[in-house]
This record gives sequence, C-alpha cells and structure tokens, in this order.
Amino acid sequence: MSQTTDTDPHTTTPDTVWSEHVSLIDRIPRSVAMAGLFLAFLAIWQLAWSLQLVSPIILPSPGETARDIVFVGQNLFSGDYMLTALRVTVTEVIYSFALAILIGFSLGVLVGETVFGERAVMPYLVAIDTMPKIAFAPLFIAWLGFGIASKVALATFIATFPIIVGTAAGLHAADENARMLFRTMGASRLQTLMKMKLPTGLPHFFTGLKIASVGVMAGAITGEFLGGGKGFGELIRVAASQLDTPRVFSLIIYLSLLGLATFGSVVWIQRRFVFWQKTSAATDGMA
Repeated sequence: MSQTTDTDPHTTTPDTVWSEHVSLIDRIPRSVAMAGLFLAFLAIWQLAWSLQLVSPIILPSPGETARDIVFVGQNLFSGDYMLTALRVTVTEVIYSFALAILIGFSLGVLVGETVFGERAVMPYLVAIDTMPKIAFAPLFIAWLGFGIASKVALATFIATFPIIVGTAAGLHAADENARMLFRTMGASRLQTLMKMKLPTGLPHFFTGLKIASVGVMAGAITGEFLGGGKGFGELIRVAASQLDTPRVFSLIIYLSLLGLATFGSVVWIQRRFVFWQKTSAATDGMA
C-alpha cells in the first residue's frame, strides 16, 4: 500500500485555530436588518388596518400617522405651541435625570462602600423600589402642586434606583488583587475609592444610567398624565380624549426620539470615559 504524502491533494489538514461560526442572519448588516424589520412592521400594520382587524378609530393607518407626524414636525419647527410643550417636557427630563444621578450616585456609594449602607439602607431602598411608583404620583401632586416640581419628583423617583444599583455593583466589581495592592501600598479608603473602585465600576455605573435614561422619560410623561401640565404628556392626554389617535401616535414617536437622544447621550459619554471597554449592540444598544 502506498503511503499518503503531505503533497497528496486528497489529504485534509485539520483546523488548528478555533474560529466561531457566524450564522447567516448574523451576517446581515445592522442597517439592513433594522430597515427590514421596520418595513415588515409597517406591512403588518397596514394589513391589520385594511382588514379592519382593529377599529380605525383606535388604530389609524400608517399614512394617516405619517401625515400627522409631518404636521407635528412643522408645528415644532414653526415655534408654535407644540414646541413650547416639548420644551417643558425636555426641562422636566433634564432636571429629573440630574437629580437622579446626584441622589443615585450618593446612595450607591453609601450602599457599596459601607456596611451600614449595605445592611441597613439597601433593604429599605429595595422595598421602596418594589412599590408601584405610579401610586406615588398623587402624593407628589398633593405635596408639590400641579407644576413642574411634581413631575420632576416622580421622574426622579423612578430613575434613581437603577443608578443606585449600578453604582453599588460597580464598587463591588473591583478585583481582589487590586484591593490587596492598594492596601499594601498604604492607600487610604478615599484614595482606593477614587483611584481604583470608581474607575473600575464605571461600566456598571453607566449601565444604571442607561436604564435610568429610559425610566426618567416614562416618569415625566406619567406625571403629566396624572397631574396635568403643559408638556407633551398633556397633549397626548387631550388628543386621546378626542379620539385623535393619529396625533397620539405621532406625539409618541417624537417622545421616543427624545428618549433615544437621552439614551444615546449616555452611550456617547460612556464611550468617552470607558473607552477601554469593548461594547456591542447587545451592551450599549446604540452601536
């Protein structure tokens, strides 16, 4: 029998380097995949409206919604009353997010850095977070009135807990060897916190911020629903009471754009401060 040599064309050389198999669906560019899903959604929406699976009073057609989106955009660019309402909502979101960051970071450091915070304070924070936060809206309105303060309070209340958890988890994420090194070098507790724990925990902190950036928008709009006001939430409430569903849809779409802008701002800042962390569409949502 003849021996097979290295030059035998029928000889197969086994792969010695591991390579991950990428499925066909994962090879689709993100822009193409998103466009395809959007077109499929529009097609299903149009089909449901054409077959009258849902009453046209409740579900407008994509064309009606598109025309109202254009109308709202023209109103915004002309500086009419909708722009004033948008400014009110944006102001509520900015104030609420800033307060949530301040309160959430402070409590997160207390919980993550002290035994008292972890054992005594954290259980109360968890208990409060498990409560239905919308139920607090009447209390905030009774305490702070129907102005912007009650909306800011509710939105801050909703957005604070994710930041607390993210900050505390980040402080606990520091490597034990790094902790030992800092103790060996005689670093104080504050130096260890500022130079090791906080930089290491930034990814967790920004994860909490991204969750809070979504919750703060929901809190502001919920406050306007329940407590009146002059923002976009009030415009949606009025349009819904008049069964103007195309207007409701278009206002919701513009609010979603505002929410995406808030979330995208957090992601942009994260990429500047946590540049060493490898991100993906699954981790930051905005890759």
